[in-house]
Amino acid sequence: MAASTETTMIDVPAGLITLSDRRTQRSWPVELAPYRLAAFPVTQALYAEITGSRPSTARGDRMPVEGVSWWDAVRFCNALSLREGLTPAYRLHGESGDGDSDEEGSGDGVAWDTSADGYRLPTEAEWEHACRAGTTGPRYGPLDDIAWYRGNSEERLREVGGKRPNPWGFHDLLGNVWDWCWDVYDAEVYGSYRVLRGGGWFDEHWSCRASARRRSHPTFRVDDVGFRVARSLQ
Repeated sequence: MAASTETTMIDVPAGLITLSDRRTQRSWPVELAPYRLAAFPVTQALYAEITGSRPSTARGDRMPVEGVSWWDAVRFCNALSLREGLTPAYRLHGESGDGDSDEEGSGDGVAWDTSADGYRLPTEAEWEHACRAGTTGPRYGPLDDIAWYRGNSEERLREVGGKRPNPWGFHDLLGNVWDWCWDVYDAEVYGSYRVLRGGGWFDEHWSCRASARRRSHPTFRVDDVGFRVARSLQ
């Protein structure tokens, strides 16, 4: 695959997904409308083109951007939307608006305009629905075939698209970098901590599962966390 600054999006069908959390032993169903999700994590080339910044520790245009916080990802989504003439999905604290849109607030300075056609982070239910792609096991294929993780990555970040995609065409949903999601993990216990999904290049096999959930503060930056973008279908 040639180095690219394009965002390849895949249409994901509606569905019902059941999320679960091993810490609390709870599960809950989520009904999803159709949406679009990026086939690859955001690359360093695309991130640099949109923001002018290269925050990653390991450098390479075709590598996923890492060292980005949840807030960095939210701002990138808005910037990419504006470049493509779309309505930004997020209203950050202090930004003015007409007040007519349907908004889903998070309580920490950002609101998601659910009527906007711009880029955004996937919800964790959207992430898992796309990751499973109609499969029912912990992974959508043999781990060594589909993911870069501690057992085969030689403990370093790898270029996107180097492993087999899932049945719907998504690459690197498991392994390489964790993906930031929109959702707050558990507000009562962890405050504004956000959900991370997918496992990374330094993780053991048990973290690279469709159901695995991780959490971190929205300002946190580390070298195995990136993101991919989604869009709502109007």
